Amino acid sequence: MVKSFAVFGLGRFGRSVAVSLMETGADVMAIDRDESIIADIADEVTYAVAADVSDMATLKSLGIANMDAVIVAMGHDLEASIMSVMSTKELGVPYVLAKARDERMGDILKKVGADKVVYPEKETGSRIARKLVSSGILEFFDLSGDIYLVEIVPKDEWVGKTLIELGLRKKYNINVIGIKKDNVLTNMLDPNEPLVKDNTMLITIDKKNLNKLG
Repeated sequence: MVKSFAVFGLGRFGRSVAVSLMETGADVMAIDRDESIIADIADEVTYAVAADVSDMATLKSLGIANMDAVIVAMGHDLEASIMSVMSTKELGVPYVLAKARDERMGDILKKVGADKVVYPEKETGSRIARKLVSSGILEFFDLSGDIYLVEIVPKDEWVGKTLIELGLRKKYNINVIGIKKDNVLTNMLDPNEPLVKDNTMLITIDKKNLNKLG
């Protein structure tokens, strides 16, 4: 199922997250007060709108309550970030990720309800976007413009089934190239061996199919 995200604030970080989420096949609503910024990104996301995200009535009218996650990317504006986090959680959004400029701001955003706080100088927007799409992603590397090498935790419905039974290449266009057991990676794969919850998988996948891992 395609996931839906809303990104509040379209500075360099917010824009990077929004565009990267779109590249994975997600639905993305991009929101900023600046109409010129909205006009510039309109063709790169599902829906772009100029609005005040600190206003609860506005968020309700935009259907924010229906989002799988919201990214509050206004690290320069503490008050607006606080109001946005509180409002989105009150609306029932299950996961709110907030950008903070420093540890103090991060602590405040956590106290008012943010599920996760990130510091853009430590983690890029594109990397965060990939992790948002699938909570099972532990690490990923960009092999080319379209292909990623990704370490993932097996989905719950995969555990106990073999690679043959799952047919991952056909269903997800995934190539399993290794299994990590007790932190030891092996590429000697037995397609008849059931997957174990505590083991991780090293796969290659096209970026347009990454959203299927969610």
